[in-house]
Amino acid sequence: ADGVFLQARMEDHSECMLVLIGATPEGKKELIGFQVGMRESTQSWHELLVEAKTRGLKIAPEIAVGDGALGFWKALDEVFPATRHQRCWVHKTANILNKVAVSVQASMKKDLREVYLASNRASAEVAIDVFAEKYGAKYDKAVECLTKDRDAMLAFYEFPAEHWDHLRTTNPIESVFATVRHRTVRTKGSLSSTTAKLMVFKLLCAASKTWRRLKGTNQLPKVSAGVRFENGIEVIQVP
Repeated sequence: ADGVFLQARMEDHSECMLVLIGATPEGKKELIGFQVGMRESTQSWHELLVEAKTRGLKIAPEIAVGDGALGFWKALDEVFPATRHQRCWVHKTANILNKVAVSVQASMKKDLREVYLASNRASAEVAIDVFAEKYGAKYDKAVECLTKDRDAMLAFYEFPAEHWDHLRTTNPIESVFATVRHRTVRTKGSLSSTTAKLMVFKLLCAASKTWRRLKGTNQLPKVSAGVRFENGIEVIQVP
């Protein structure tokens, strides 16, 4: 399940839509649940996860992808403690670049790509160390922003390589909500929570007909069955 948010125009501007989208073993994207809440609130995300669990999401998702600022992560540990965490590289890159001068951002962005596009986890670890050595003296806050979430940034290496594009970022859910976001931004005036939820649901029903399946569908049943992957390759158990 992807934990992410979609801001909508409502009476209380501190509120937004909390959204969960998941993938079936056939690679089909599914809306799991959404509700009005506060993105930083663990309680809001906890309520959404519990509600999804009571409606049938009994088996813990294998991995969750989202922005690091969400209250989602603590709630996830409370409801599905076995689910692995993967932080979104798009959000993380933006957070890191915001901590440095504009003149450095292009170079730093290129060096970050060396991390998340590495062919295996060991190479990614080395790229992080190189990044820390290169920028640590002048831009220690940017380096800390990366290194403090090292494990959560590299969790995708434990999944099939065909899925890495989907797991490195929240793009699968961002693209799904492009039409919804466009519609909510254009709406004039404030919306009540009920009206906003109804509008989002109707737009999702229409948009879901054109959602594309995820890549590597042949690998998804293996992930669901608990097959281990290392650096994107299936680990064959030898008797």
